Amino acid sequence: MKTVLVEAEEPPSATPRRQSPSKKSFIQTTPAPTLAVAAPVRRIRPEFKVSERSAEFLRRHYPDATVDNWNDWRWQNRYRVRTLADLERMIRLSDEETDAIRRHAGALPVGITPYYASLLDSEDSLQGLRRSVVPVLGEYIVSRGENEDPLGEDSHSPVPGLVHRYPDRVLLLVTNFCSVYCRYCTRARMVGSVGERSVKKGDIELALDYIARTPVIRDVLISGGDPLSLDDDRLDYILGRLRKIPHVEFVRIGSKQPVVQPMRITRALTRVLKRYHPLWMSLHFTHPDELTPEVAEACGRLADAGIPLGSQTVLLKDVNDDLDTMKSLMQGLLRIRVKPYYLYQCDPISGSGHFRTPVSKGVELIRGLRGHTTGYAVPTFVVDAPNGGGKIPVSPDYVVGYEGSDLLLTSYDGGTYRYPDSGERLHDSHGDSK
Repeated sequence: MKTVLVEAEEPPSATPRRQSPSKKSFIQTTPAPTLAVAAPVRRIRPEFKVSERSAEFLRRHYPDATVDNWNDWRWQNRYRVRTLADLERMIRLSDEETDAIRRHAGALPVGITPYYASLLDSEDSLQGLRRSVVPVLGEYIVSRGENEDPLGEDSHSPVPGLVHRYPDRVLLLVTNFCSVYCRYCTRARMVGSVGERSVKKGDIELALDYIARTPVIRDVLISGGDPLSLDDDRLDYILGRLRKIPHVEFVRIGSKQPVVQPMRITRALTRVLKRYHPLWMSLHFTHPDELTPEVAEACGRLADAGIPLGSQTVLLKDVNDDLDTMKSLMQGLLRIRVKPYYLYQCDPISGSGHFRTPVSKGVELIRGLRGHTTGYAVPTFVVDAPNGGGKIPVSPDYVVGYEGSDLLLTSYDGGTYRYPDSGERLHDSHGDSK
């Protein structure tokens, strides 16, 4: 089927513009689901690509919806896959998946946008993307060292919604809502736990006031939940407030929206973001199956808006823990103008044992990337230390030792090379010269 798209300044089924959030609560409301698109639109060049895979999924599972509905991020949110019945309509669930969904209660609900659901293998329960968003019984097994807040964020929170762990930077949590819930989420204790999309405006104001009166803070990372799930006016308000604080030099946004809901990256959104440079964005990528034409277009829009893009990938057992998959992901990210930034050891969140690999696996993957592909495609492998210790890099050891004043080094291909080193010798972790 050939699809002809249309564009409006706001998505066709958008709700009316709300008043400034400085005058009301930050609670977002969701209109009742509707597939009707009655508003006239200007017929100019299409705003979003729709891949053949997406078009086929739309025809099969949402026959009453239009392409304009599909390309409306609010429609994607309203029609997320949320229940066992929703999933059974789209994929053949294993007995374990079915039992895990029936057993679920509390935070970290099931939530998958129709777009992201179109990327799931309907038959293979071991597909990487499917494992990352569909519950399994392993979620209910708590292993040694796991807890609900493994990074100690709550203990480093001077006011609600703000984490001040590093000296010069803070984490600002502006929502507990994500369009798609990853089953290994570090903030599983928070997301969806008190009503989706809800966040107290008073808490946002307290956090912004804390930043304003703390001159040492020069870097603010906006996260959540997913901050790009907020409406444009709310993002505009938060970014505007931060930009008025003289000592805030650097603002970042952490998001998976361009990956799970690329139609969120509207031209209107990029116009908002461009007003607040220098602005950087860290995107959460998991697997090369996410590198679709739609995602490439979304990342291109952000890059064209002057926003440097970095990827943050969590190392996950049987999802992306083999070299071919990781290399394909990292090289693919560069093709869509995203620089691989961090590869994270999976945090010991409660019920995440089935996702975690040994730390040695991450070191092995970095060794397999270094020298075998461009350095731009090699992320930094880090362990986010429990209880607020911060990100600690873990790397392969390329230092063999010394012969006289020559430093002996091992190259990526296993060769040994001498470097004339007249400075102070390197030391190993025991204090002995290598």
